[in-house]
Amino acid sequence: MVELVDLEINEKIATITLKNGKVNAISHQVINELNDALDQAESAGAVVILTGQTGMFSAGFDLKTMTASSESAVALVTAGSILSRRMLSFPFPIIGACTGHAIAKGAFLLLSCDHRIGSLGKFKIGLNEVTIGMTMHQAGIEIARNRLPSNYLTRSVINAELFSPETAVAAGFLDTLVEPEELLATAKALATHMQTLNMKAHHGTKLKERKEILAALDAAIELDAAMVISL
Repeated sequence: MVELVDLEINEKIATITLKNGKVNAISHQVINELNDALDQAESAGAVVILTGQTGMFSAGFDLKTMTASSESAVALVTAGSILSRRMLSFPFPIIGACTGHAIAKGAFLLLSCDHRIGSLGKFKIGLNEVTIGMTMHQAGIEIARNRLPSNYLTRSVINAELFSPETAVAAGFLDTLVEPEELLATAKALATHMQTLNMKAHHGTKLKERKEILAALDAAIELDAAMVISL
């Protein structure tokens, strides 16, 4: 089986790279490999950098799975929501290094990271579920509500507006922007700085600050398991 996720751990920095075709589609295999990579990063006590391919972080869930049946779509969405919950409660910092477009689940992965660095360029970032005919799942709404300013929440979730990297900072999908050739070096410098954190205190504070969103996600994931998805 071809591996769809690369992992490199060096000096307690775990760089996880999505490499599933042109759009870095999020499939069950990708989610399983991301979880395996997170397992290894956790065992190594490593700060995580999650990144994609040049010009493409991820365009979202694998459409073949999403359109096969409502059951297969629900199963993939549920697995993706569980991954996001794990990222939001991960014991070590997770840095998103956004290499380009980040749509739908790609954008939700950014919303699940602790710090997000974006590449400057003609890229689109946001949640297009309503555009493609999918009523937003409850877990997605909760993740977005947790990280997006209220004046961008309706624009993002209900109106499916996509943003440039510059506007994506204001909208809450990204924290900082750099030139594409500076992205990984900037992420690694930040990871090195984050290694100075007391990780026990970091994790304990993360769980306290995110207590409400984690509880809301648990309830949302259970609710979403009974939904019907049609694309």
